[in-house]
Amino acid sequence: MMKLYSYWRSGTAHRTRIAMNLKGLDYDLQPVDLRAGKHKSVEFLAKNPQGLVPALELDDGTILTQSPAIIEYLEEAYPEPPLLPSEMRAKAHIRAMAAVIGCDTHPLNNLRLLQYQKQYYKATEDDIIRWTGTWISAAFSALEKLLASHSPDGVFAHGDRPGLFECYLIPQIYSARRFKTDLGPYPRLVTIDKACHELEAFLKAQPENQSDAD
Repeated sequence: MMKLYSYWRSGTAHRTRIAMNLKGLDYDLQPVDLRAGKHKSVEFLAKNPQGLVPALELDDGTILTQSPAIIEYLEEAYPEPPLLPSEMRAKAHIRAMAAVIGCDTHPLNNLRLLQYQKQYYKATEDDIIRWTGTWISAAFSALEKLLASHSPDGVFAHGDRPGLFECYLIPQIYSARRFKTDLGPYPRLVTIDKACHELEAFLKAQPENQSDAD
């Protein structure tokens, strides 16, 4: 059975859990406590020299890192059900919207960056909330427009089934709520979030439903 090295509140681990659940894959969850520094242990660094979660250990011992690469691997290794549409342009649009979160938003509000701001720039909790809210709001404003122009129909970003975009979106909305970002201006995103939370794949992946949640 595959092993997924994860931390309950990590957005990147969260999106990977969603993808694996949508694919119907069994995996053994291996918690890595970031706050306790377990990601810096010799044992974990031997698996992922970057010291980040998630990491996915395959049945043959191969270890994959970086959630975009892991999810792309899963899409190719387990093509059904697909996370991406078949049409090339639609596929590009979904990947672009996922990248708005994965490349331009999440890196600005992940744990190590916020810890650095607190340690070296003496950022207060209000500073952190303002910082995260600025970049999340900018991303969500763009995504509302992108969804309206490229995915006008259906509950989800592409039709009536969640896929790659939802894997990225739901953890970012979780983070937005955690950092008190106003979601009122983003009704389409909130609608997608609500629809996703009616599905077992997303509920099972919820941070609070992980064995290492506190």
